[in-house]
Amino acid sequence: MLLIIRKDHRSICLYAAQQIAAEIRQKPHCVLGLATGSTPLGVYRELIRIHKKEGLDFSQVQTFNLDEYVNLPKDHNQSYYYFMKKYFFDHINIHPFSIHIPDGMAEDIETECLRYEEQILEAGGIDLQLLGIGSNGHIAFNEPFSSLGSRTRIKTLTEKTRRDNARYFASMKDVPKYAITMGVGTIMDSRKLILMATGQRKASAIKTTVEGPITARVPATIVQIHPYATILIDRVAASKLTQALKIAE
Repeated sequence: MLLIIRKDHRSICLYAAQQIAAEIRQKPHCVLGLATGSTPLGVYRELIRIHKKEGLDFSQVQTFNLDEYVNLPKDHNQSYYYFMKKYFFDHINIHPFSIHIPDGMAEDIETECLRYEEQILEAGGIDLQLLGIGSNGHIAFNEPFSSLGSRTRIKTLTEKTRRDNARYFASMKDVPKYAITMGVGTIMDSRKLILMATGQRKASAIKTTVEGPITARVPATIVQIHPYATILIDRVAASKLTQALKIAE
């Protein structure tokens, strides 16, 4: 596990984007795992800039998103399908058939989860997975006490996670209670991981993830045993670290 601390959110987004761009240049048909939320927005902005200004080619790239809300239509402005199109896919030369996002409106959610796992396998696995982290240590929507060997499945969101996401919705009652999410085991199968976090709200989760024991209580701690995991954080998110060897800039 490599821990990298940069001065602010913009710095970590630039670093992550550079790593993703390097992956694409080295392997034009690579498979990327993508995340939503406020943390990776700067990564997508920088990748769009590199695409437009430096010719980064996404035409052979495949993508798999970590998760999607259940019973939220694709055209809803808080669906992750809508998010990815608005902030990333509509601005690069990726083919629509190369984009994979769980279908939260599927009639049979269990079948949809199995289908998603099969699609990842058919693509050859994920080369580089971008991750955020919840304030309770969840990755994707793998809430505390999720199985560390889990695969793509439906999860009930905790009240804490729903409260954290309520700022994006008109009211708390509008926040979905369920989501389809890649499992912890699915995420760990990725060849490389980049976990990003910024701000004081994530500092406790980062301390436990980096310095604490591996436990299902904090699913993100599992990244400690991934052979190619990078923890990429700003100085504020790093503020509670005490024992970890830090590479700061």
